[in-house]
Amino acid sequence: MSGPEPHLIEAFLEMMSAERGAAQNTIDAYRRDLSDYAAFLGSRGSRPSAADKTLITAYLDRLHAEGLAASSSARRLSAVRQFHKFLCADALRGDDPTRIIASPKTRRDLPEVLSIEEVDRMLAQAELEAGAIADSGKGQGTLRLYVLLELAYATGMRVSELVGLKRSAVTRDASFLHIVGKGGRERIVPLNDRARDAVRAYLETLLPGPFLFPADGADGHLARQVFARDLKGLAARCGISAARVSPHVLRHAFASHLLAGGADLRVVQTLLGHADISTTQIYTHVLDEKLRVLVETHHPLSEQQG
Repeated sequence: MSGPEPHLIEAFLEMMSAERGAAQNTIDAYRRDLSDYAAFLGSRGSRPSAADKTLITAYLDRLHAEGLAASSSARRLSAVRQFHKFLCADALRGDDPTRIIASPKTRRDLPEVLSIEEVDRMLAQAELEAGAIADSGKGQGTLRLYVLLELAYATGMRVSELVGLKRSAVTRDASFLHIVGKGGRERIVPLNDRARDAVRAYLETLLPGPFLFPADGADGHLARQVFARDLKGLAARCGISAARVSPHVLRHAFASHLLAGGADLRVVQTLLGHADISTTQIYTHVLDEKLRVLVETHHPLSEQQG
């Protein structure tokens, strides 16, 4: 690894993996960010165990000068913060120079959300195609796409959670899913009647194996890219722009439609598997709109009351 004191970075990454259960792609992202940070310190004749607030601020200034988005700079700073907290916790240095550094201001864009009608159209088309293929006795992939779509919209799962589902995640009567999410956090998510029936029928077609969506690749289960590709194809057949549709957009639709229907934000947080309510609060634009309509409709001075 390039940059000064690589052993400290490796020790931090080992801690993230062993103690916090960080996924490999998370570890790789931390390694890239911290290697860049350490290389910058090296160019200034310093190292992580000696860096001060001025140097870290200079690092952020360099990222800004290079045109890095505020959200990406904030992610880099988050990695640097956690690294320095680790150094302090392990008594590798006595102070945390990131403690009083403000994060770059980011603007959280509202997620793309499909309408209920658009999701219904996709579900109907997927079900129709799965039924037609089933009658011919061919096309397991078409049935798989229908089940994936039902589960994605019924549960709001992350795409990595969905494609990697084990058979054992499905309860005996297929009324619930046991999901293992980020950091090994577990949650139980109920299935609606449509999703439950789709999973039951799909299970009857599967050969023995550990995964609900098996594939021949190294992981043993369907690749997220394959699901994304098939989903975009389905959207196009429904007259919906493929650019607007992805597995993550279905997760947004699940959350937004629940909130629009009156669900509590804390419940949605639990179902999505968010560790922090602040992550779920990106969906409060849905609640804001509901409140605006409520006031305009029912306030005694509202024009609509006239």
